[in-house]
Amino acid sequence: MPGLQVDGGAAVPASGAPAAAAVPFGTALRFWLKLGFISFGGPTGQIAIMHDELVEKRRWISDARFLHALSYCTLLPGPEAQQLATYIGWLLHRTWGGLVAGGLFVLPGALLMLLLSWIWIAHGDLPDVSALFFGLRAAVIAVVVVALLRLWRKALQNRALRTVAAAAFLALFLFRVPFPLVVVGAGLLGLLLQRRQPTWFAVKSAHGPKTSAVLADDTPLPAHARPSRGRAFRVLLTGLALWVGPLAAIAWWRGGDDVLTTLGLFFSKAACVTFGGAYAVLAYLQQAAVDTWGWMTAPEMLDGLGLAESTPGPLILVTQFVGYVAAWRAATPGDLSPAVLGLLGAAVTTWATFAPCFLWIFLGAPYVEQTRGRARFAAALAAISAAVVGVVGNLAVGLSLHTLFRETATWQVGVLALPLPRFASVDVATLLIAVAAFWALERRKWNLVPVVLASAAIGWAWRRFAA
Repeated sequence: MPGLQVDGGAAVPASGAPAAAAVPFGTALRFWLKLGFISFGGPTGQIAIMHDELVEKRRWISDARFLHALSYCTLLPGPEAQQLATYIGWLLHRTWGGLVAGGLFVLPGALLMLLLSWIWIAHGDLPDVSALFFGLRAAVIAVVVVALLRLWRKALQNRALRTVAAAAFLALFLFRVPFPLVVVGAGLLGLLLQRRQPTWFAVKSAHGPKTSAVLADDTPLPAHARPSRGRAFRVLLTGLALWVGPLAAIAWWRGGDDVLTTLGLFFSKAACVTFGGAYAVLAYLQQAAVDTWGWMTAPEMLDGLGLAESTPGPLILVTQFVGYVAAWRAATPGDLSPAVLGLLGAAVTTWATFAPCFLWIFLGAPYVEQTRGRARFAAALAAISAAVVGVVGNLAVGLSLHTLFRETATWQVGVLALPLPRFASVDVATLLIAVAAFWALERRKWNLVPVVLASAAIGWAWRRFAA
């Protein structure tokens, strides 16, 4: 294609500003592996890490293209941060790039979650482990708040976008409006107002047209990012076969009433209907795991969430904990051992949760790329990005309330529901660790990993010696 150089799947403009060298596949692989180990902080922190690494430091993708991809991922069911990594990996290095980016984003956290699930169910309450998690949870608050500030500065570039973000926050925080309605409403607002007020939802790139980013604003689409009906049909058939095939084999082997079959069916359904990211999934998941199937109690579900919040990778890895515990407890004499059945339960749950994520990206991303540069689509996505900042703000407040305070109450007036903390129940140690971590990340600009590890060590020392 004229004006485009392709090397290892990465597209580089052949004219204009000095073009950045294409990213070697090995270099990208090492980064995605590193990201899998440092992606703490839930979706907000993970997206902020990717933005800092890929947009600011490495210049692999421009700010506008990053936000464009993020806006699409927020519309999908499933973990948006993992899907964003898959999207960017696919843009850089085709299908293999997407598989490596998305897979390595999950793998380290999944292996650690598997180990922690076994420790939790096989060895009960371990004081040292609990003490480490105490410090980690405090650090997570700081990571989320810092990430929120970074997203605010990047995505909210004018008063209109800040208004959309504030409205999204209030709709969720005070009125409990469903997340999909907030996102769809923001997108429609951008579409409707673009012609009358074209500057309201116009997002300026951080690098401008003359950028050294590999995937700059003016970089032509690589060949593999051009949609076609034939390609879409092949991707759909292949993705469905890879997703459903292993789960069907499990059902044939174990039977329709087996716990592994039930887990595969339930989490495949969840992968299609759980919009709004990991936090929006938790209420749905708890209702099913606790009330419908009786796999665990509500306090045990909170233990699983604590494990997921304290490990790298998607917060939705809490589903792996649910699968492991449900399968372990379903073991019967003469069948597989609890450890083996738990391992299979975790594998089935993880596969059913994440396999669809690759299908959504590989199928839809080429069409989303076609909308870049179209003013109305750009306005809709800019409004959605602004709404997502409000959503993240709501999550940050909710997480802080439940972590920093032992007791909260809800003030209800009609449809208005305002959660209020009982200030006398504040956990002073958690607050101090969170403030220190925030200072280190935001003011001192220290790296995330040492701050998280230091917070865990301080929390352990406090619980073991001072509490």
